Amino acid sequence: MNFIFISPNFPDCYYHFVESLNKRGIRVLGIGDAPYSSLNESLKANLTEYMQVHDMSVYSNMLDVCRYYEKNYGPIDYLESNNEWWLQEDARLRKDMMVENGFLPGDMLKIKAKSAMKACFQDAGVKTMRYILVNGPDDLAKAKEFASKVGWPLFVKPNVGVGATDSYKLEDEAALDKFLAKKLPETYIMEEYIKGTIVSYDGICDNDSEVVFSTTDIFDTPTAEMVQYNEDDCYYNNPISLPSKLFDIKEFDEMGKKVIKSFGIKKRFFHIEFFVTENGIYGLECNMRPAGGNTPDLINFANSVSCYEIYADVIAYNENRQDMKLEKYYALASSRKNKLSYKNNLEELKEKYEEHICMEGSYPKGYADAMGDYFIYSKWKKLEDGLEFDKKVREKN
Repeated sequence: MNFIFISPNFPDCYYHFVESLNKRGIRVLGIGDAPYSSLNESLKANLTEYMQVHDMSVYSNMLDVCRYYEKNYGPIDYLESNNEWWLQEDARLRKDMMVENGFLPGDMLKIKAKSAMKACFQDAGVKTMRYILVNGPDDLAKAKEFASKVGWPLFVKPNVGVGATDSYKLEDEAALDKFLAKKLPETYIMEEYIKGTIVSYDGICDNDSEVVFSTTDIFDTPTAEMVQYNEDDCYYNNPISLPSKLFDIKEFDEMGKKVIKSFGIKKRFFHIEFFVTENGIYGLECNMRPAGGNTPDLINFANSVSCYEIYADVIAYNENRQDMKLEKYYALASSRKNKLSYKNNLEELKEKYEEHICMEGSYPKGYADAMGDYFIYSKWKKLEDGLEFDKKVREKN
């Protein structure tokens, strides 16, 4: 079996996917813009071959490498990046390489355009926020009419986009006038603003869109607000088998499974975002890849599994062969931003809570605005203990 992995070195933790696939006898062929010498030793050991493409945005360059791999190793069974940035190109390459597994260009609207995602959520019985699409000054009257209907504030973000760096909350008509004063660089979706907590349904499904592993991530501070107001962050993984302070987690799991079916997701990692409010749960957006940064590692610490191994099980055997009965924890990701001043000495906290610390590190520049500069992962049997630790990590001077 031949698996082309696009950009296997980003995020850093993705080398675990390559390890796990190779362990199951799958030939993994890499394409990336980083030089081979910069890859970590595990990637070098577990990739059958790696080709550097200096400009991966030039489609012909990518296609030439894929055809080279096909000529030398035979038909390509899978082609994936597990990265939002490359999903469109992944689909195009699959079509031209006649790869049978995975989304094709004709499938991309419902998984890239936030407006199109709403129909899939609704088909699964999940409520969605009201919205319009805007492009610039010509839509100002339409936007004001929309605001008069749904009220202030409004929330705007690219209809097709990655992350939250271009997302804004518009508090009043003056902010709306400013936002639509000139033509936007792309189409934006404008939604009614609903106050709630972002919760993601994360996991892996098989070829029949059946979920073989699921968990939840809770984001108490919306990523867009972190960017807009320069906040630091804490989010945490809440395994399905542990109680949630927000909702009946078993019911949430069942709802998530219906959404996976509605989107027709097959043999993929997924990251589905919802708003949990006092008036129910609303579908937000569907991401056909793992949650950002090192969140797969956070998932592993909480669930006492390797989601990288589960993914490889699904690719190789179309099932989860991992032991799912091991003890579960609440795993927290606490971050700090270099621009902010903190009260407590980090080294002292790490020493005091050493038995709970799982991992620490720095986010790459592309993630820093949204996720913080530094992160520390910890796991706890009681959520309140973890939240108390996070409070000490992020307490300001």
